Amino acid sequence: MSKIDTIIFDLGGVLIDWNPEYVYLNEFNGDRKKMQWFFDNICTNDWNENQDAGYPLAKATEERVAMFPEYENLIRMFYGRWTEMLGNEISGTVKILKRLIDRNSYKVVALTNWSAETFPIALNKFEFLQWFEGIVVSGEEKTRKPFDDIYYLTLNRYNIIAENAIFIDDNLRNIKAANNIGINGIEFKNPKQLIKALNSFNINI
Repeated sequence: MSKIDTIIFDLGGVLIDWNPEYVYLNEFNGDRKKMQWFFDNICTNDWNENQDAGYPLAKATEERVAMFPEYENLIRMFYGRWTEMLGNEISGTVKILKRLIDRNSYKVVALTNWSAETFPIALNKFEFLQWFEGIVVSGEEKTRKPFDDIYYLTLNRYNIIAENAIFIDDNLRNIKAANNIGINGIEFKNPKQLIKALNSFNINI
């Protein structure tokens, strides 16, 4: 096993709790089935990820309203009430991040699928985002995970050797893409599981 010298963190779902349910569950009167249908068919994950890759939020919203005018109010909520979807930090993971940085033995960076238009809100809210050596924001780069180019961009920008790095993400798709170019991966489930997974790389937290 190569000596690990770099840890790459995803943000949403790993260090930051972001969930559109915080807005929509109430709008659907607690009916999860109807809410899930809306996410599967109207404001879909693929649609949101297109904005994570740099597509303008306002343009995306107007296009979706034109496609589904009967859902206009609900569609406009997605980015209009986006700040309400932004929960708190995932404190257990933030503690792990702090320990890794305090140890000063690892380069610690972040790689996130996030709209460039909304990321400043997170930067302002979460102090720990200042701890990273750098953050690659998909919306600023006009590409996103799981495409190879954003991983290579991260490696090159921060002088990272793929096999010496661990990438932590809650999306297995993104982990597999990292693995395909030689980056070690940990699929994040919860902070306790992350500690065990890091231990398997001889990183004791």
